[in-house]
Amino acid sequence: MRLDKYLKVSRIIKRRTVANEACDAGRVLINGKIARASYEVKVGDVIEIAMGAHPVKAEVLNINEYAKKDEAGLMYKILS
Repeated sequence: MRLDKYLKVSRIIKRRTVANEACDAGRVLINGKIARASYEVKVGDVIEIAMGAHPVKAEVLNINEYAKKDEAGLMYKILS
């Protein structure tokens, strides 16, 4: 699954266009490297997002094409 879609489905970022813009601006890192919106997310990847005052670091646990609101939090684990 594409990175921008994963961020939207998992509800880490609420809108796919915002996720895409964050990737284009270089604010999203995968395993310590700047990632493009087209990056294929894999289980075990560590995503770092530097948006706002509190950066988010999360590990990918599961990849689903669709997730309900209560299931979205099960797709990742917050590391910091």
